[in-house]
Amino acid sequence: MPKLDQSRFDALVARVRAGEQEAAAELVRLYEPEIRREVRLRLTSPQLRRTLDSVDICQSVFGKFFVKAALGELEFDRPQQLLRLLCQMARNKVIDRHRREQVRQPAHDGNIVSLSAVNPVAQTETPSQILQRDELISRVSQLLTKKEREIAALRRDGEPWSVVAEQVGGTAESVRKSLARTCDRVINELGIEP
Repeated sequence: MPKLDQSRFDALVARVRAGEQEAAAELVRLYEPEIRREVRLRLTSPQLRRTLDSVDICQSVFGKFFVKAALGELEFDRPQQLLRLLCQMARNKVIDRHRREQVRQPAHDGNIVSLSAVNPVAQTETPSQILQRDELISRVSQLLTKKEREIAALRRDGEPWSVVAEQVGGTAESVRKSLARTCDRVINELGIEP
């Protein structure tokens, strides 16, 4: 469990929502070990273990998390809540991959080897991972309309849905649903696995 006091956590989350790269790297460094452990515990299928690694799921979780955080869609107040959210996202991804694997019935002889087994992943971010994250955050911003950026900025600033609705028009529920649809659209356009 990451050791953060509440004020440091609040500052880190604000920096992540503002798109600060160093904050995103720190968040990954703090939470990745716990998420990977959660995934390893859930990868019970021998077929999935041969073709999928905890790093794959972890990268997918953080990709989706950073998009949703940049849009202000996620709500969490404490480090433990964020950890639970990220672990739940990871569990959902494992469950989804398991379901797809059961439906697909792979036609291989069982000799597939995960790339992560051949090339162990370093525990620190590589320059390419940093570049990918930077490009992701930049691309998210490019995919948003002016109104969507305004809604996302208000949510990143911690404004409740009622205040956001007053600022941009509509009801709190309609603005929340609009942002959820925006998030789904952006994740789809970026090709991030749902």
